[in-house]
Amino acid sequence: MAKKDSARKAAAAATITLKHLAADIAESQDLSKKHAEAVLTDMVDLITKHLKKGDRVRIVGLGILQVRKRAARTGRNPATGEPIHIKASRKVTFRPVKELKEAI
Repeated sequence: MAKKDSARKAAAAATITLKHLAADIAESQDLSKKHAEAVLTDMVDLITKHLKKGDRVRIVGLGILQVRKRAARTGRNPATGEPIHIKASRKVTFRPVKELKEAI
């Protein structure tokens, strides 16, 4: 079983962070890394602000982010099997554009 876990970890994709993206943008656009990171951080803050207001955020070439409401429902505790109440919530959904789907 240890071989399967190590093989799964080796096959896992790398995680790209905001700092990685900022460094790539800084290099391609002749900006400082700090400036590129500040721009990306502001972009994330703006997207969050608009999603909180209930707006849809459309990023050309990437997709659409929007908030959807989930109704309250009854679920089951997997350990005991007893029914539990799951309260209503909001979640962020992402719908990629056709070009992104085809590129992957």
